[in-house]
Amino acid sequence: MRPGATLPRSPAPDRAPARDRGDVVVLAVEAALLIAAVAVGAVLNHRGVGLHADAAPLYATWRPHLGWGTPAALLVAGVVLGPGLRWARTARWGPLLGAGYLAAVAWTLALALVDGWSAGLARRLTPQAEYLHEVPGVTDVRRMLAGFTDRILDFQPDSWSTHTAGHPPGALLFFVGLDRLGLGGGTAAALACVLVGASIVVSVPLALRALGAGEAARAVLPFLVLLPGAVWVGASADGVFTGVVAVGLALLAVRGPATALAGGLLLGFALHLSYGFVLVGPLALAVLALRPSGRRGALLAGAAGVSAVMVAFALAGFHWWQGYDRVVERYYQGWAADRPYGYWVWANLAALLLSAGPVVGPALRRTLLAARAGWRGTARAGAAEPSASAATVGAPGRVAGRLVGGLLAHRRPVAPASRVRLLGPTVLLPAAAALAVIGADLSGMSKAEVERIWLPFAVWLLVAAAHLPAPARRWWLAGQALTALAVNHLLFTVS
Repeated sequence: MRPGATLPRSPAPDRAPARDRGDVVVLAVEAALLIAAVAVGAVLNHRGVGLHADAAPLYATWRPHLGWGTPAALLVAGVVLGPGLRWARTARWGPLLGAGYLAAVAWTLALALVDGWSAGLARRLTPQAEYLHEVPGVTDVRRMLAGFTDRILDFQPDSWSTHTAGHPPGALLFFVGLDRLGLGGGTAAALACVLVGASIVVSVPLALRALGAGEAARAVLPFLVLLPGAVWVGASADGVFTGVVAVGLALLAVRGPATALAGGLLLGFALHLSYGFVLVGPLALAVLALRPSGRRGALLAGAAGVSAVMVAFALAGFHWWQGYDRVVERYYQGWAADRPYGYWVWANLAALLLSAGPVVGPALRRTLLAARAGWRGTARAGAAEPSASAATVGAPGRVAGRLVGGLLAHRRPVAPASRVRLLGPTVLLPAAAALAVIGADLSGMSKAEVERIWLPFAVWLLVAAAHLPAPARRWWLAGQALTALAVNHLLFTVS
């Protein structure tokens, strides 16, 4: 490329090819993975292997049914697929985010009500294994925190219930706080999970916009509204976890040390919601690396926020690492000792497909192609993948493409950090989420139930949907909605 040459303009996303053989191949691989997971799971269950999941790879039971949430869910899906998808391209940000949030709440509630008000919401969080079982016994928060670790192990008179023992005390504190505010009981807790979990429709687009990918945020928002994982957001504590992590990352993305500090505080609290959220680290680092300015200050402020929360819990008597050591032991006192790693290490990915939706594979494929094109910075790579065009990922993508091309033309070395930022949020955020999922999967500490446990990572995988060509998005979005409807009507899911 001669000096001063610029990359040719990528075609607009509306003129990009809607069909791609590679997407079809990936979709076929997804289908094969799901069929294999269901078939092998059924055989293992028939043989008495301890999968402890009647509808493996999902933690659910087979129970085809309808409910009065069925027509409501169909109505919400129809509105989003029709005028909602068109409106998302042009609406002002405030009304768009507000409408998106209300649509996500309606979608989640409708899916929950397919099972009925009682089974889908009011009694969802009241079984003995849940946090609400322990709330009445917490009369002194300081004493609870100081003695929390001693009650993690099973087979002792005062052992915590399953979910409480398996998480740091922040999760229990959330529901204790609701109770202290006069919002005790299963209904209030379930609605809180829905309302907090639906906030991803605001947090993730705001993060993308703050990182210079406003057009990508518009493209991704409908996929967050019709998230198949909403089946588990309504209602499980993982809906709350997902919302808290997303808000924390969004605050890290927004300019200003105060917002970064607030983001660090939330992410520090997230570490006390689930031990697994140490894997949010790659996402947080990706967000900080993508910030247009103030990265060092944001890093220091965020780290200060996380440290402050860790110190506060430690002073109250709970030490994170001690709790984690006990949890590993408790984990293998239960079903994890029976569940075979050789099945779940790959069947987990099938469960993730049903939670993130079938779009995730083709979207990640296109993200890899976009990453390759951005890394090489050649005109040929830019033209070969029009679906990941700069028009899709916003003006920063166009600037980045020309900048990379110019740098290569002059054969100047590009600093690794600069090349990372040039890839953009629609590449780095899904990549960081995928890294977290791989780490969780290989660890052996996530055997089954990942359809809800990995929700905080699944929503960031869906950022890759920005690379889909605009004409194809409606069909992929319809596939997302059908996945959620099929799961919720064929199975009775368990939180």
